[in-house]
Amino acid sequence: MFRRAAASTFFRHALSTSPYSSAAAAASSSAVNSIILRSLKEHFLEVSKMTPPPKISPPKPYTIVKGALDQASGPVLRRGYGDAGEEISISVARLANIMPPGADYDSDDDDGGGGGVSESISQLFLHVDISRPGSSKSLQFLCGLYPDAVGIHSVCLRPKTAESGTAGLAGKGGDGYQGRIFQELDENVRDAFHHYIEARGINEKLFPFLQAWLYVKDHRNLIRWFKSVGTLISEPKSE
Repeated sequence: MFRRAAASTFFRHALSTSPYSSAAAAASSSAVNSIILRSLKEHFLEVSKMTPPPKISPPKPYTIVKGALDQASGPVLRRGYGDAGEEISISVARLANIMPPGADYDSDDDDGGGGGVSESISQLFLHVDISRPGSSKSLQFLCGLYPDAVGIHSVCLRPKTAESGTAGLAGKGGDGYQGRIFQELDENVRDAFHHYIEARGINEKLFPFLQAWLYVKDHRNLIRWFKSVGTLISEPKSE
């Protein structure tokens, strides 16, 4: 019994270390890599041919934050407002990327099989930061933006150093008391906040630009991802 077990162990070890076994494993790995690279190339070419949306400028006086397309998160638009020198910055994300899995929300995830702006970018979340010179805190709104409306989900006061971008969109960061749930506020107070952001140009007019901007960003990230994965797989492995 011991001799048979020892022989079996030796036989398996010999197979695993034999040149034939190593060559077969290498050939199998190479074949898999070829399949992946071919698929990546096909999808890369398909995505490259997609028609981008028409170039759209943001509503004045908002301006695009330089380098925003190449950043993982952070402000997309910025403007000044009023005699007090308010600075307003807006970050954006898809609703689907913010809501937790299984959340109940309306979604139009049909690509339609064509180019142009994806129909799934039809519900956006905005993180709006409004600050004044000399103040250590800023007023921050989390809003839902749609083609024909904008709604406030929450409002809070946070330190200016609090992380914004997608972290702010997800409701993370900040400290201390964040105020009541927006829908629990008195209706007159809610209306006043809606008028407050409307006066600062935070309305449905932002939607066409931000929808197109997100499409371009998604397209650019996907192209970059295909290239990076393809390069990693095709690079020769060091022994």
